[in-house]
Amino acid sequence: MAFDHADWVRRRKARPQRPVWPTLRRAVALHRPHGLAVGALLATIVAAAGLGLGPPLLMQQIIDKAILGERDGFLLNVLVLVMVALVALAALAGVLQTYLSNAIGQDVMYDLRSALYRHLSGMSLRWFTANRTGEVLSRVSNDVGAAQGVVSDTLGGVAGNLITVVATFALMLALDWRLALFSVAFLPLFVYPAKRVGNVQRALVSESQEQLALLNAHMQETLSVSGALLVKTFSRQPEEMARFDETAGRIRALNVRRAMVGRWFGVSMGLFGSLAPVVVYWYGGHQVIGGHATLGTVVAFAGLLGRLFGPTSQLLSVNVTVLSSLALFERLFDFLDLEQEIADRPGARDLGDVQGELRFEHVSFSYLPGTATLREVSFVVPPGRFAALVGPSGAGKTTTAYLVPRLYDVEEGRITVDGYDVRDVTLASLGAAIGMVNQEPFLFHTTIRENLRYARPAATDAEIEIAARAANIHDFVAALPKGYDTVVGERGYRLSGGEKQRVAIARALLKDPAILILDEATSSVDSETERAIQAALERLTSGRTVLAIAHRLSTVLRADLIVVLVDGRVAESGRHADLLARGGVYARLYRQQFAAEEAMAADSA
Repeated sequence: MAFDHADWVRRRKARPQRPVWPTLRRAVALHRPHGLAVGALLATIVAAAGLGLGPPLLMQQIIDKAILGERDGFLLNVLVLVMVALVALAALAGVLQTYLSNAIGQDVMYDLRSALYRHLSGMSLRWFTANRTGEVLSRVSNDVGAAQGVVSDTLGGVAGNLITVVATFALMLALDWRLALFSVAFLPLFVYPAKRVGNVQRALVSESQEQLALLNAHMQETLSVSGALLVKTFSRQPEEMARFDETAGRIRALNVRRAMVGRWFGVSMGLFGSLAPVVVYWYGGHQVIGGHATLGTVVAFAGLLGRLFGPTSQLLSVNVTVLSSLALFERLFDFLDLEQEIADRPGARDLGDVQGELRFEHVSFSYLPGTATLREVSFVVPPGRFAALVGPSGAGKTTTAYLVPRLYDVEEGRITVDGYDVRDVTLASLGAAIGMVNQEPFLFHTTIRENLRYARPAATDAEIEIAARAANIHDFVAALPKGYDTVVGERGYRLSGGEKQRVAIARALLKDPAILILDEATSSVDSETERAIQAALERLTSGRTVLAIAHRLSTVLRADLIVVLVDGRVAESGRHADLLARGGVYARLYRQQFAAEEAMAADSA
């Protein structure tokens, strides 16, 4: 795909570029926790810079004193040996500098990755539903990975080159100030082009990472088990491949453009560095002929030029690198600056020993401004009782259940557990008190044992087996060739729906929560599996507070409280018999469902 430079420039100008210094200061501040290592690196750099100045000075002494002056062979040997020793020590210092620089870079990236993962894992469910998983993963993986080389190389490179340039130029001034000023007269001409190239690189990096995030999101969606199944069943492989090629083509074009930006600048710097010694020999030669400088001084100057122009060129290149890397740090800091909607309040307390009383008091909630999902919802579930949420699709049943563990926060009213507002207790203690079994349970791509142990990492194998027996899944697992060490596959796709559901029930049993939120699991399984799951659910719900989202009303006949939701409001509540006697919404839903089940039974007969 050809790179449309004009279109890219228009889009870049339309997007305001952020100030450099705030992002740069914040990126540099990432090194603060590693102050001792940074101090050791700077000391090594200073030592290496000092050792590097020795050979040119010794070369001056060799020419002016040992050869042309005293013609002393012994002095020549001593000076040469000292030069060899300095070169060896400088090489060792360079190895240590490389090690420290990379170690610090890896530590900073570890801190950044950990901070990103910790911060994003604390985001609300609302945020996760609004963002594509692939794009989020791209920030944590690709952006951090791309910034890693910059962090590893930049601190040592900038400090080392800056110290080398300052020390070298100071020595050149001490040797011959006229020759020193003449040597650096043309360097300012390269400062502005370096800044301009850096800004263009920064914009290209930002655009490239955005396209890479889109590519990752596309791959995550279409190469997952669910996505691949959808693509295949609808025969959309050619269209998805075309989308992939289009985005990959943009990335290729952007990276080619990025590689070519500043090539002429680099060529100019390299040419200037190569010709600079020639100019010094020309100017210095005239100084020697006129008796204003010694030959050793001119030769020393030529040697020092390499230590001046090389680091100067790298500093200007680092300016390009730093400016381009700022796009990466801006994207990372954007995520770190996201406000966590769901977080512990100051002074939040632990729930402690939870009895399980659950109370909704005039709760209202909306996903979108101006569109209420729940309105003035109120009901009470006493400790150890079974409450069911029923109603037509879209009535707000799942939303109501998700507000209890603070997957979302209420907008008006409050929800209490044992009299404490869930927003006033710690998320850790609230999460420990609540268990969930969803209609479509999620299993990790690991063994059955590890999926069960996710509820309680310290659980013994015996405790795992007890929970599995209670969930009516032990016999099935034991019959597998690898038993509990069987890998369930991506999202548990190697298991049937009923098997996954019973593993999820066993996992909840192993956690042993005081409050259980249950999204009925039997709406899409056969009768035999339904009976097995129902038996497991009876053990799971015994002796604990249960809030169940009911799809089949036949499963909640024994509920202590049935809350009927319609359009986000509580239409009625009570026991099954009482609600039937009223002849209201629940009675109508029950008759409709009963009639539908009878019709299905007649058809199957």
